[in-house]
Order: sequence, then C-alpha cells, then structure tokens
Amino acid sequence: MASYDYDLFVIGGGSGGVRSGRVAASLGKKVGIAEEFRYGGTCVIRGCVPKKLYVYASQFSEAFEDAEGFGWTVGERSFDWKALTAAKEKEITRLEGLYRKGLDNAGAEIFNSRAELVGPNSIRLVSEDRTVTAERIVIAVGGHPTPHAALPGYEFCISSNEAFDLPELPKSILIAGGGYIAVEFANIFHGLGVDTTLIYRGQEILSRFDHDLRRGLHKEMEAKGIKILCEDILQSITVDGDGRRVAETKNHGVLTVDQVMLALGRVPNTTGLGLEKAGVTVDAQGAIVVDAFSRTSAPGVYALGDVTNRVQLTPVAIHEAMCFIETEYRNNPTSPDHDLIATAVFSQPEIGTVGLTEEEAGRKFEELEVYRAEFRPMKATLSGRTERMIMKLIVNAADRKVIGAHILGHDAGEMAQLLGISLKAGVTKDVFDRTMAVHPTAAEELVTMYTPSYRIKNGERL
Repeated sequence: MASYDYDLFVIGGGSGGVRSGRVAASLGKKVGIAEEFRYGGTCVIRGCVPKKLYVYASQFSEAFEDAEGFGWTVGERSFDWKALTAAKEKEITRLEGLYRKGLDNAGAEIFNSRAELVGPNSIRLVSEDRTVTAERIVIAVGGHPTPHAALPGYEFCISSNEAFDLPELPKSILIAGGGYIAVEFANIFHGLGVDTTLIYRGQEILSRFDHDLRRGLHKEMEAKGIKILCEDILQSITVDGDGRRVAETKNHGVLTVDQVMLALGRVPNTTGLGLEKAGVTVDAQGAIVVDAFSRTSAPGVYALGDVTNRVQLTPVAIHEAMCFIETEYRNNPTSPDHDLIATAVFSQPEIGTVGLTEEEAGRKFEELEVYRAEFRPMKATLSGRTERMIMKLIVNAADRKVIGAHILGHDAGEMAQLLGISLKAGVTKDVFDRTMAVHPTAAEELVTMYTPSYRIKNGERL
C-alpha cells in the first residue's frame, strides 16, 4: 500500500479550499494546504467582502440626502477614501486570521507558498523548493480578472483587484463591462462622488438576468447620473501628459478619464499549475474539467470552485467542498446541486433573483403566468426619490409551481435568499396566495399579487 506525506493536500486558500481542508483535518485526516497570496481567497480579500463594505460606504451619500425628508438636518460632510481603504484592510486581515485559526485549530498544516503539481499525487512547494505527496489533492485556486490583453493600452487599466486599493479616489472613471462586477463598481464609485461611465458591448446590462430588472436598473442608474454606453467597445487606451486615460471608443468618440477599469470576465488560475504533469484535463478556457463529484481526469485529484468554471459564487465553492467531504470521507456520495441558486447584484437599487427568467421559462414551458408589481417604495415617499421597485414571479401554468422570482429594490438580496428556500422546496403560487402579508413591507407584494399581469404561451405574450 502506497505511503503519502498527507491524506489530503489542498492547493488554494480560498473559501472552497479552506473548507475542505479544515473539515477533513477535523475528521482526523492529515492535511496540508498551500496559498501563495492571502488566505480567504477572492471573496474575503478582493471580492465579495470588501465589495459589500464599499457598497455600504457608497450608500451614505444618498442616506444623508434622504434624512432631510424625515426631519433631520445633516451638517457638512466629506468622504475620506484612505480611511475607507484602511478600515477595509483591517477587516479583511481579521477575517484572514479567522481562516488561518480555523485551519490551525483543526490540525491542518499551513503553507504560505505557491504549490504546483509535479506528477500523480505529488506537489511542489515553490517557496520551500521541496516536494510532498498526498493520497488526495484538491485544487481550489479560483480565478482572476481577464486582462483583455488584445486591447491596445490594457496595461494602463485596472481590474477589480486594484480598485479596492487605489492610492487616490479618481475624479472620473470609465468601466468596461456589463456584468455584475462592472455594474456594482459603477454604483460604488458613483456613490463615492466619482463621475462614472459604463461602457458595454451588449444591448443591455446584466445579460443573464430578467429583462425587466435589467431595464429597471439601467433606468435608475442613469437617473442617478451614471452614464451607460451600450453597444459600444473600447478600441484603445493611452495616457496623456497629465496622466489621465484617453479611451478611444467605437461609437462614442474619445473619453478622457482618471481611471479605466476592465470588468470583462474572469479566467481560471490554471496557468503554470503543472496540471499536465498529473494528467488533469482542462477545457478551452483553461478551466479544470470535473465530473458530477468534482473528480478530475487524474485519479485522486479533485477541483472545486471557480477553477472549474461551473458557477462562480463563493457559497457554491463551499457547497462543493462539503460534497467532496461527504463523498470521500463520510462514505456518502454527494453531487453538488447547482440548480436554483439564488443570487444578488449589489447595485443601487439591488437585484435579487432565483430561478428562471421570463425568457428562459418561455423557452422551456408551454404556458406561463407572470405576476409583476412595480411601485414606489415607502421609504421614497418622504425622501422624495422617484426610484421604483419591481417584483416579479414566473409561474408554470400547468402545475402552478413558481419557477422564477425576481426583485429590484432595497434589500432584494435578503429577500432572494428566503425565496431561494421556497423555490427549492417546489412551492406553488397557491402557497404564496395563502401566505399572510407582513405589513408594511415591500416584500408583502410577493404574496399579494393574486392575478397574473399577463400570460405567455409558446414563447409569445398573450
């Protein structure tokens, strides 16, 4: 029987890697884990967590304005970018410490090093220049923003990685992209007082979301003062004598701004990982190919999270890690469930969504009932804001099952999490109708839409 240095070696200290390593160690397995940057991964260090903190910071500009409508007198106010970045750094350092402490308490051996595969069951710790072996290997190295190297002048641009720690807050920024990262950062920078422009090649932002929410958010963002240039692309970036970025666009001429941020997708961190030496197959985008149980083409090697390019969300990586533990160490084969994943876009206003969009459902089901409500939220009545909330339920007419729920408005992400439980349980519209409303709330609209706004049959609106 082969002898190994470790029962499990994890490459990557993000959410999926840390969870799999910590739980395996707590079960008595000898575990090693290596991370070349900081423990916590994209989510904790330069993703979800600092982003949400910056979202909160950016919302105060509107909160101060709204306060006057409720009788408050707000005095002189100013914003300190360096104070925010320092506070953010303190918090993510605290969280990183918790990740390390959890691993240490479970008995895992922690390495601050890049790790690369050098053969079956073999890992080289680069900073220590030594090789260790493991019975099982988990690859959870995540991904990174695509640099879009085909764009002339891409080296003068920043990505979401650098956006959190800019030395100074720019007076103006141009953000390329139409996905949730681009949209969220557009709202963050605008809320912090930056003149913000979003440029996107598609007809409408957030291509994978329901059309009502996409158009509704677009309208609200422009009403706030964010410029959105759809059906356009960057052609080149140069730097002028003052250090400003000069962006040549295809359809809107030349735009001169302090910063250009590229949010044009993410790619797996598989380059130089030695996958070919261990027999691990990747696809055309460099993502590791796995089966239903996160197994790669190499015996004993598994991959979790963004590096597999299945669903790029932190809770998904954690779920995949727990399924790995159940399958490999608890004799309970468990395949990750990627169906009906609730998600949120922390724009302003927020988007919360779970299930099929109207367009997707129309292609899948013969007849739909669509329940839609659009209204001015109660908070906006005294603040004087004109923004609108949108709530939408997509129902399969054949069995009355709710197959999609979509919200645009304050706290939409919180509502989406609870809706996710309901839809996962297979709830029908009749259950919504029998549920008593909590008044006065925005969420009560979800259980008081008794009559379909319209129907769709064979993809056509009736």
